[in-house]
Amino acid sequence: MDLTVAPNPFFWRADAVRGFYAALADAPVARVVLGELVCSKRLPFWQEEIPQAVEFLQAGGKQVALTSLALITLKRERKLTADLLDLGLPVEVNDLSALHHIPQGVPFWVGPLVNVYNEGTLRWLARRGGTRICLPPELPMASVAVLAKVAQAEGVALEVWGHGRLPLAISGRCYHARLHERAKDSCQFVCEQDPDGRDVDTLEGQRFLSVNGVQTLSQAYACMADHAAELRDMGVSALRLQPQSVGFEGVCKAYSRLLASELTPAALLENLRLAHADMQFCDGFGRGAAGASWQGRAATA
Repeated sequence: MDLTVAPNPFFWRADAVRGFYAALADAPVARVVLGELVCSKRLPFWQEEIPQAVEFLQAGGKQVALTSLALITLKRERKLTADLLDLGLPVEVNDLSALHHIPQGVPFWVGPLVNVYNEGTLRWLARRGGTRICLPPELPMASVAVLAKVAQAEGVALEVWGHGRLPLAISGRCYHARLHERAKDSCQFVCEQDPDGRDVDTLEGQRFLSVNGVQTLSQAYACMADHAAELRDMGVSALRLQPQSVGFEGVCKAYSRLLASELTPAALLENLRLAHADMQFCDGFGRGAAGASWQGRAATA
């Protein structure tokens, strides 16, 4: 089992993107997914960094893929999707309409925003050309076990969300723009003010969700450290880590040491808590409970 870095869902300026991927070239991860996942309006601000990021990452021995948008709605977004193949890298599909632009037989990856909930869907994607599939993070371990057997039979590499705020929904509306009383088309890119998403509380003041432009995320950070050994035994080939603006190199190193049996799940969690005191954790989906709950043995170890 190794590590995959998910596409960065947040809006960071070009210099932040440049520094992030330059540092990631030396991180103990096997592959990285690049590109704009959430909002195509953001892409012009940092798209010129993508070729250099690919160069850095490949020089560091990483496999690189490009993500499609999570919601493809406009003509220019369809063109952006069609153009992804021109860069000669695997395309990760996060909206099934992207398959319209991928010829039959051309290999592609499948991201966690595609609802691969059952054996039939996984088989269909594999036979369409899918070679690597990251399962939706809301699946319980029992479902992952079933799908892992099918993936092995189909020759597909299977990934599970390992760390980071969980992607829950994509909307046609922009929460950040509405919060600042702006229309979506004149948002002035206020999502830049929240480089890891903006926390949302309930009316009672309970921490609840996080918003990122048109995306809804969990407020807590998933941590599947307590499940890693079981997932490896199932045949899952990688844990997926979501970028964050601070301390991501340490996150990668901690999970790499976990997979190498150099850290226990409890020790990994302690490392994360020392580095990120305000970070709350969850693993409820994996246990078939409420997604926001934290029931890992690492919580009490």
